[in-house]
Amino acid sequence: MLQDYTTATVASGDGTKIGFRYRGSGPAVVLVHGSMESGLNHVALADALADRYTVFLPDRRGRGLSGPHAANHALATEVADIHAVVAQAGASRIFGVSAGGLVALAAARRHARLISKVALYEPALVLAGSFYDNAWIPKFDAQIAAGRVTGAMVTSMFAMRLAPAGLKVIPRPILAGLTGMMLKGEDKNAAPDDVTMRRLAPTIRYEGVIIGEAKGTEADYADVTADVLLMSGGRGLPWLRPGRDALLRTLPNARTVEYPDLDHGGSSDVTKANPKGRPDLVAKDLADFFRD
Repeated sequence: MLQDYTTATVASGDGTKIGFRYRGSGPAVVLVHGSMESGLNHVALADALADRYTVFLPDRRGRGLSGPHAANHALATEVADIHAVVAQAGASRIFGVSAGGLVALAAARRHARLISKVALYEPALVLAGSFYDNAWIPKFDAQIAAGRVTGAMVTSMFAMRLAPAGLKVIPRPILAGLTGMMLKGEDKNAAPDDVTMRRLAPTIRYEGVIIGEAKGTEADYADVTADVLLMSGGRGLPWLRPGRDALLRTLPNARTVEYPDLDHGGSSDVTKANPKGRPDLVAKDLADFFRD
């Protein structure tokens, strides 16, 4: 339950405030959320671990308790943010999802003396030959600047191949309209401090920045000394599988676990936007993996 959490902040390397919530007892574990999420999207996962671990839920930049993105935002910026939380928590265990998984992996490489175990749920590391590039970001930026949030979300959804195949036949203006209805429904029921999808939308471009920056860098992680658990859903994002497989070949101490019925949001709380989340399943494997 959210009321069981204590809220705190720590300064990142550039002085930006990074906020987090924590609860539990035992060794510290830091959970790094993915795109279109905040730390609040992993409360159920944290609750399931809190009887054995002290669980930290940071908000990545631009979300909730944390400060804004910088103009020169890069993967190193996010690594510095998470390092600040890891150091404050005294954590040697870290879990990351999607783009947050990319951050967690890079943090494990940069701060090998601190992080000994890292679990990654569908980390957003793409290979050099992947379709993915950041050509969509200027259009996205223009749409956000013009206040066309729903159009920007549709742009990113197709650029990152997040849309189900059936949606591709629907004209984009209609998709933008449907997305707008969803946002308005959420806004209507949101409390003033809720981290809504409308508030999260501008952060998508920074996810693209770090994914594009890390594209084709899988060989760089051959010197990661931490034990690594690569987690994925059988119904997850197919375009992330080659990166996972490359990491399995590259990382010295890695193994995999797959959940046949889970999708890309498998570790996250159940919401209207993520109805198939099963954080209870993921928590069982995390608890075992993080055990000394």
